[in-house]
Amino acid sequence: MELASAQVIGAGIAAIGVGAAAAGVGFVFGSFLQGALRNPAAAGGQTGTLYIGFAAAELLGLMAFAVAMIILYAR
Repeated sequence: MELASAQVIGAGIAAIGVGAAAAGVGFVFGSFLQGALRNPAAAGGQTGTLYIGFAAAELLGLMAFAVAMIILYAR
């Protein structure tokens, strides 16, 4: 297998993390909405946790994207 094809395959595998991060962000917001609809009075106190969960999931997606780009363009 040539180096270029191995790089493309590796970058594609590393990019799976970007999709997983999108699913994680959807799970975080879905859980917040479910909790907010069950108890609207407590929703205001949970927004900080919502933003922390969003930031953590998005950070993992950005790191997966960065690793994919490093694999793809590094020689």
